[in-house]
Order: sequence, then structure tokens, then C-alpha cells
Amino acid sequence: MKKKMSKEALAAILFLAPSFLGFLVFFLFPVLFSLILSFAKWDMASGISSIKFVGLKNFKIIFKDLWFTDSMKNSIVFTVTTVVIGVSIALILAVILTRAAYFKNTLKAMMFLPYISSTVAIAIVWMIVLQPKYGPVNQFLLSIGVNKPPNWLADMKWAMPALIAMYIWQNLGYNMVVYIAGLSSVPTDLYEAAEIDGAGAFSKFRFITIPMVSPTTFFLVIMGIINSFKVFDQVNVLTQGGPGTSTTVLALYIYREAFKFYDMGSASSAAWIMFVIIFIVTIIQWIGQRKWVTYE
Repeated sequence: MKKKMSKEALAAILFLAPSFLGFLVFFLFPVLFSLILSFAKWDMASGISSIKFVGLKNFKIIFKDLWFTDSMKNSIVFTVTTVVIGVSIALILAVILTRAAYFKNTLKAMMFLPYISSTVAIAIVWMIVLQPKYGPVNQFLLSIGVNKPPNWLADMKWAMPALIAMYIWQNLGYNMVVYIAGLSSVPTDLYEAAEIDGAGAFSKFRFITIPMVSPTTFFLVIMGIINSFKVFDQVNVLTQGGPGTSTTVLALYIYREAFKFYDMGSASSAAWIMFVIIFIVTIIQWIGQRKWVTYE
């Protein structure tokens, strides 16, 4: 019996070893190494022997860096806007599509397509759509009498709204499909009882639909905050953080510091600041959900 157990234990260890080794090499070690580097000065091009401990100096430097402070403001604006607008539109579309009689599945597939498409391909399409002179958006604005349509991605005032619009559009299908799954679990007898009491469509949406899908909303808000703070591909392809610092976000700032300026200390400090922000926001959401999330 003992021999059989030891063989089973050995087999379990052998099966788990590759995953555990991958966890150590590709997750735990880089995380701990970046924590050490956040308190050190290291030019990656000079080799590992050039690591020098500097205490909190990296944090003091980056908080005085205009690129970092602007990137933090942009990340907060981007996250709040994309989560609030994206989740709200997704819920409304999910309700409409749930009640739609025709082409329901076709519309779902069309809405979900951008989410599974290449981010680079989507970004290039949006660059064409928002092209100042020949893009269809500005051509439409000119046709309805707008004399000076925005330069969009080349305009400091309009670059961030254009980026936000693209990100919401790309992720709208995923949020909508998750909401449709949440709506399928809402008991229909609640709506029937509300109709007997004379409730209208808005009242049913406000007092039944929104509370009953609040666990889904909580999930989408948490994941939306995490993903929006980490946004990088869309910004790097569309604007590369410009014009100026108008669309520079934290992930792009970290990439620039690490792989353009080879300052791994500042990059690690910024990465840990981003982690702390996401962690605090998630904890606040987790505590706050007890007051607004309804579980059956």
C-alpha cells in the first residue's frame, strides 16, 4: 500500500513539476526581482554586476517626472471612462439583444468579432477611419457642415477620446456576452409580477434587471479596471503616447523606461506603483460590493 502511495505521489510530483517550475521562473522570480530593482539603479545594458541599491530614490525621481505624473492621470481617466461607459452600453445592448426577435445570433457574433480580432489590425483600421483629411469620420462631419473637424490622433485634445472610443468598441462584445449570460439567470416571474403591479419598462430595468445582474457588473468592473490600467497595445500602435504626453499611460511609461532608456530601476518602481493602485482599488471594490451587489 505504501509502495503504491509513493508511486502515486511521485507521479503527482512529476506532473506538477513543469507547471511549478514555470511558475517559479516566469512569475515568482521576475516579481521578486522587479521588487528588488525598484529600490536599485540598474542600467540593463551594463550587466547584472552594475546593480546599485539606492533606497527610495527611484520613487522620488519618477514622482517628479512629468511623463510619469501625466501617464498616471491618463491611466486614471482612461480606466474610469472606459469602465463606466463600456459597462453601461454593454448592459443596455444585452437587454435589447435578449429581447430581439430577429438576427439575434448574427448581431452577437458581429459585436463579439472585434474582441477576438488582432489589436494591431483594429488599431490600423481606426487610424484609417480617423485620418484627418480622407477618413470617413471627418468626411461625414464635413458633409453635415462641420468646417473644422478634429485631427483626432494628432490633436492633444482629441487623441485620448479617440483612444477611449476604440477601446470601448473593441471590448463591447465581450462585456455584452457576459451580461447576456447574467440576464439568462434572472427569474422571469419577477418581471411578470412587476407587470401585474403596473411597472413600466424603465422601472423593471431599474429595480429588477440592474440589481439582479449586479454580480455580473461587479465582475466586469473589476476585470475592466485591471485590464484598462494595463492597456498598452492600442496606445503603442495608435499614438505611441503622443501627441506630447496626452495619451501616455502607465504601461507605456514602464515600457519606455525599461526598454528605450534601459532604466530598469525606474521602470520597476512605476510597475509596483501601478500594482499598488490596482490592488487598493480592487480591495475597495471588494469591500464596497457588499452594499450594492445582490446575491440570490
